[in-house]
Amino acid sequence: MNTLKGTLTAIFVMLLFGIPAGTEFPQNQAPDLAALLEKAAAYCRKLEGAALDYICKEEIVEVIDPRLDMSQSTKPLTTWTTVRTQADASAGLDETRTGIAIIPPPPKVKRTLIYDYQCIRAGGEIREVRNLLEENRKKINEPNAKLKTLNFLFGYVLMAPVGIFAEGSQPDYDYRIVGKDKIQKRPVVIVDVTPKPGAPEARNLYGKAWIDSATGDILKVQWSEKRVNHYEIALKRAEQYNRKPRLTIRSEFQVEKNGIRFPSKLFIEEAYVSEGGLVFVRSETNVTYKDFKFFTVETKHEIIR
Repeated sequence: MNTLKGTLTAIFVMLLFGIPAGTEFPQNQAPDLAALLEKAAAYCRKLEGAALDYICKEEIVEVIDPRLDMSQSTKPLTTWTTVRTQADASAGLDETRTGIAIIPPPPKVKRTLIYDYQCIRAGGEIREVRNLLEENRKKINEPNAKLKTLNFLFGYVLMAPVGIFAEGSQPDYDYRIVGKDKIQKRPVVIVDVTPKPGAPEARNLYGKAWIDSATGDILKVQWSEKRVNHYEIALKRAEQYNRKPRLTIRSEFQVEKNGIRFPSKLFIEEAYVSEGGLVFVRSETNVTYKDFKFFTVETKHEIIR
C-alpha cells in the first residue's frame, strides 16, 4: 500500500520506549478495545483517502553531546611534557616534567533549522517539499532544500498512524489497553501495540498510542526503536560506549482540520545507559510544526479551502 511506504520508516538511526504506563482502568470500567480499534481504523480510512495540500513552519532544534564519541575515538594520554621554564631551572627541576593530561570535554553542538514545509497528498501519493529559511539563526533562502539534521532523518509523519491502526494492518498486531490519560483536557486511552508472533516482518513502526476514545483520533504515538532504519548504528555506539541504547521517539498530532490530525511535534532522544543506571543523552532532536496554512483538506465529499 503506497501510503505505508513512508510511515516514519524514514527516521534514520534510532529511537526508544520510555513512557509511563498511565493510570490503570478498574476492570469494570475498561473501554471496549474492539470498538476503539474500529474507530481508529475508520480514522485511518479517512486519512488514507484524504487529498491534502498545506504548508507550515518546521522548526528544528538539534543538540549533540560528543563527549563519549571523543573519549572512545582517541587514546587516553597518560603523560604530558613541557619545556623547562626559567622558574623550573631556578628551582633545580629537570628539563621536563611528567603528569596526567587534563583534556577539557568538547562542548555540546546545538543547531537550529527553520523550513517552510509543504505536504501534498493526491491520488494516494504523498510529497514533501522544504524551503530552508534559517540555519543557526542565519537567514537563508534555499528552495527545495534537503533535511539538514545531523543525526536523524524523518519524513511522512502525517501518515504514521496508518501503519499500525489501518484495517489492513491490524491483523499483524496485538493490541492491549494499558491506561488512560488526558491530552489538552481530552480523555484518551493508551493502547500498547506489538507485532504478533509469526506475523510477516514489516517496516512499519509500532509502539504506544494515545487515542481519543470518543472519536478514535490518534493524538500521540511513542514508537518502538526496533524497526528504525539503521538502528544498528545505535547498537554499534552502545558497544563502543559499553552501555545499552535507550532511544525515544514521540509524535504528537494536536492540529486538526476537517477531521484530520496533523503533526504538531516530533521528539527524538538518543541515550545510552551504563550498568549502574547512569544515563548519557548523546543527542536530542525537537521538531515543532506551527503556523499552518491549509490550501486543500478534502475527505470524501467535503472540501475545505
